[in-house]
Amino acid sequence: MSVKPFSRFLASRKGIILIGAVIGILAALLQKFGNPPNMGICVACFERDIAGALGLHREAVVQYIRPEIIGFILGSMAAAFMFKDFKARTGSAPFVRFVLGIFAMTGALVFLGCPWRTLLRLAGGDMNAVSGLAGLTLGIAVGDQFLKYGYNLGRSYPTHYSAGFIMPAAAAGLLLLLVFEARFSPEGPIFFSSKGPGSLHAPLMISLGAGLIIGFIAQRTRFCTMGSIRDVLLVGDIHLMSGIIALTASAFFVNMILGQVKFGFSGQPIAHSNHLWNALGMMLAGLAFVLAGGCPGRQLVLSGEGDGDAAVFVCGMTVGAAFSHNFSLAGKPDKIADGIMQVGGPSVWGMGAVLIGLCVCLMIGFTMREKY
Repeated sequence: MSVKPFSRFLASRKGIILIGAVIGILAALLQKFGNPPNMGICVACFERDIAGALGLHREAVVQYIRPEIIGFILGSMAAAFMFKDFKARTGSAPFVRFVLGIFAMTGALVFLGCPWRTLLRLAGGDMNAVSGLAGLTLGIAVGDQFLKYGYNLGRSYPTHYSAGFIMPAAAAGLLLLLVFEARFSPEGPIFFSSKGPGSLHAPLMISLGAGLIIGFIAQRTRFCTMGSIRDVLLVGDIHLMSGIIALTASAFFVNMILGQVKFGFSGQPIAHSNHLWNALGMMLAGLAFVLAGGCPGRQLVLSGEGDGDAAVFVCGMTVGAAFSHNFSLAGKPDKIADGIMQVGGPSVWGMGAVLIGLCVCLMIGFTMREKY
């Protein structure tokens, strides 16, 4: 049976709407099955949890090998092989991509979420996500200006076929560590949270299955949150944006059915209402995504189909998660103490890291253009 009609469908507007709806529905269901509230799927948070499980940071409440991330990579690889789209490739400026990954994660963890979680927080009624979405859009708009003047990190080139399997092999290794709950010393790793967001997770097979489905379809549709906003701002193309709308709408609809919607700013799960730093954190993340060529979900999918550049960015994000928690850069959720709401947000160190990240990303954008 030919797979071409199916491939053409996924590449169409209907296909983009389908993947958006699938992500939204599965994210809401994963929350129902045990994932953290308004965090059915969050690439940044889940990579942060994996970094903690490996002992790269010691924030005990966010340590767990998230099967969804593994599924994104392996599902993408399966789709790439099925449609003869697996191409081992790499390009230029690997360290620049690594640094962009670090700052993308820094900004995302100041906000407490990736672009997907921004939309899912909105779908759960968290109005604090509006400032995050505004910052993300602004960061992408700034990055678009660099693209207009010829910014690029160099083209990718074919490389040894085996090089394309390194990231999928790493994902498979993580899956084995999770399944067997490996411990390499009495004090760990591998670490697993006993409380907090890291202790909240859907059953393994459900999480892995959801990740495989999303990774498979996303590889065919080229689904990318950053790309959807970039296309609207650059050329007015709403093809990818239709998937973003479908994601938010479907997640909201399922959340309503499951009683998972709570409108407001205060008391939102794993979120803070410091709007300035919500916006600035996601501005940094959005700018880094443009300069690197894709949002975190898209980068995972690309790494699964053999893209070494995307794999470097993913590794940068993982290290960025470790930095964010080891050096107290990540935002803190709002909390109630003695009956009084205390607004969270980043520490002074986190604020400084965002400002430094913006300066570094702007320097990269200005100095790596073909036209001045």
